[in-house]
Amino acid sequence: LKAVILIGGPQKGTRFRPLSFEVPKPLFPVAGVPMVQHHIEACAKVPGVKEILLMGFYQPHEALSRFLVSAQQEFKIPIRYLQEYAALGTGGGIYHFRDQILSGGAEAFFVLNADVCSEFPLQEMLEFRQQHGDAQSFVILGTTANRTQALNYGCIVANADTQEVQHYVEKPSTFVSEIINCGIYLFTPAIFQHIGEVFQRNQQELVLEESSNGWQRAEVIRLEQDVFTALAGSGKLYVYKTDGFWSQIKSAGSAIYASRLYLNQYSKSHPERLAQNKPGGPIIRGNVYIHPTASIDSTAVLGPNVSIGEGVTVGAGVRVRESIVLHGASLHDHTCVLNTIVGWDSTIGRWARVEGTPSDPNPNDPYAKIDSETLFRDGRLTPSITILGCSVTIPAEVVILNSIVLPHKELSRSYKNQIIL
Repeated sequence: LKAVILIGGPQKGTRFRPLSFEVPKPLFPVAGVPMVQHHIEACAKVPGVKEILLMGFYQPHEALSRFLVSAQQEFKIPIRYLQEYAALGTGGGIYHFRDQILSGGAEAFFVLNADVCSEFPLQEMLEFRQQHGDAQSFVILGTTANRTQALNYGCIVANADTQEVQHYVEKPSTFVSEIINCGIYLFTPAIFQHIGEVFQRNQQELVLEESSNGWQRAEVIRLEQDVFTALAGSGKLYVYKTDGFWSQIKSAGSAIYASRLYLNQYSKSHPERLAQNKPGGPIIRGNVYIHPTASIDSTAVLGPNVSIGEGVTVGAGVRVRESIVLHGASLHDHTCVLNTIVGWDSTIGRWARVEGTPSDPNPNDPYAKIDSETLFRDGRLTPSITILGCSVTIPAEVVILNSIVLPHKELSRSYKNQIIL
């Protein structure tokens, strides 16, 4: 077995700005560890996974290389980064590197999108495939969404008895099904034949319209629209429905929600990562991750759902809730931080209040997903979580509400519902 994690590239992750200016989105820390580390950990746990391939078109850079070296040592599994020469789409990348994926005689391989958070029921998908379909069938991980939100995802219509996918539509305009695609797949080498057919077809279409100057269009292949739509109803594609947690991480607001889901899972999977109330330590409410190098005053109150990065300083009487504080940030005495991502090396002055509006799914609907909505609605900034880019300085005694502050800004007053350039 092998695993492929699709990490995209720099022009993606625009909804994740200004945070994606500093680190590639897959390395953004969610619940204390880089987003993609959760994927690697899940793959490394599956018996038989011999290699993990990260695929994307980020230029190889220091942070990514350092992360791969430390992840290889921690999980004792070979991890390589394969760089695409251009954005090839979700299917184009794995087709381009098919020899690397199949080398060593891989019988099957997982494909995971990096921008989802999940319990990753990979072992269950393997067992499901042994019970359903034949050795050549493919499995999509699916989950249930509510009717209105299902339209924002790939929708799957499956046979209730066999779970065979009969119909697949990516982001339909009208209601198709409540079962949505989670962006996590189990393939056999036979998938390359189907992707190859799309490639041939794309090439023939290019020959017909010679006037088009897009030389690389044939290589751009989308698994969802180009491959799954054609495979549905052929007896080759099955859906494994999970009841575990799952969410997309498209916007910075969804990173706080994903952090909450992972912190919640830590009580079972990594209790050592959760902070406990200790004499002389800060007051912890709910699930909180604190990096061992952070310095936190004993009168601070943290939680629920807070992640504190390395080297962070938290002063006396500080209140932090539903937030991610990234490394090197400093929260001076009596600051209040709610529903906010505080960027690297940022400083919040005494008695300041930094607050956002949570973009959580409806808590009364078990199938609600987080909306990856646009920043603006009717020309106005949608109230959402507050984001401070890196090295932002906020003076004492001001209020910053529902705002996005770009990196290296020194604010002098309070702001509300603004993007501060």
